[in-house]
Amino acid sequence: MERTFELQLEELAATIQRMGGLVEQAIERSVEALVGRDDDLARQVIREDLRIDALELEADKLAMQILARYQLAGRDLRFVTTAMKILPELERMADQAVNTAERAIELGAEPPVKPLVDLPKMAQRARTMVQGSLDAFVRRDAEQAREVIALDDELDHRTEAIFRELVSYMMEDPATITRSIRLTFVAKYFERIGDQATNVAEQVIYMVEGTVVRHPRLSQEGS
Repeated sequence: MERTFELQLEELAATIQRMGGLVEQAIERSVEALVGRDDDLARQVIREDLRIDALELEADKLAMQILARYQLAGRDLRFVTTAMKILPELERMADQAVNTAERAIELGAEPPVKPLVDLPKMAQRARTMVQGSLDAFVRRDAEQAREVIALDDELDHRTEAIFRELVSYMMEDPATITRSIRLTFVAKYFERIGDQATNVAEQVIYMVEGTVVRHPRLSQEGS
């Protein structure tokens, strides 16, 4: 019974890792489609979102089975409940990549507004945060989770800088307004992925330490 329980926990963690890997891939491909004006790649991102959705359902079902079968407490209970909270965050990250792919298709039909330099950097930072937050979850590493949270400010600053730059383009040439707005949407998508990775990291800290990072005044929960 104990060995079966351990295997199920390992399977749950592995499924979440697979889902996270697909999310990272979707982020990477969506920005490649945007920069390379590659409609086929963008449509591939949109199609493969179904695989991510399927893994979310699979992992959620497994977590529910574990909760129903075993009387969990302390560390193990927090691991499973944290997994269930992480799953919708990953699914939302994938949705942001799909949104980026959709904007890539729209923008690919029109002349470029500007060279896309900052957006790929934002995408890479977002991917790093996703990967770091999931590694922290699997390793139960609160310090790594805190490192992920510290990275979020850079995405916020880059988003503000892109907004300011694109506003200047729109003021100088009103014909660029629609395209510029779509680019601001993309920047916001990557910022949101960073926020969602931060949410995952905060859940990891709670799982490991019982510390509520979002509400530091609340008392710690005993293990």
